[in-house]
Amino acid sequence: MVMQVVKRFFITSMFMWILPVAILYGFQHDLFPGLKNLSPYTQTLLGGFLAVISVNVVIASYICMAMKEPSHKHEPDPTFVANAKASVNQTEPKSGGKEE
Repeated sequence: MVMQVVKRFFITSMFMWILPVAILYGFQHDLFPGLKNLSPYTQTLLGGFLAVISVNVVIASYICMAMKEPSHKHEPDPTFVANAKASVNQTEPKSGGKEE
């Protein structure tokens, strides 16, 4: 299960880097049809805008995938929970303002 999460995160991270760079490269080297009529300034501006939008789409899709995962799959480790509760109960600060 942990490997699926790591794999999904790695793939999403790769898309977050590759997709905007590919879009910018495509706009700068006239790989998309219809770009020859645009000025270089407009190509750069449009390419940058679409690169930013592509990153946001990748992030939104990652969030949607994470929210669709069943919540019962993610149970905390009982030993960790017990140790955390013991730690919190052991180090409760004194109430009263100043420490002595």
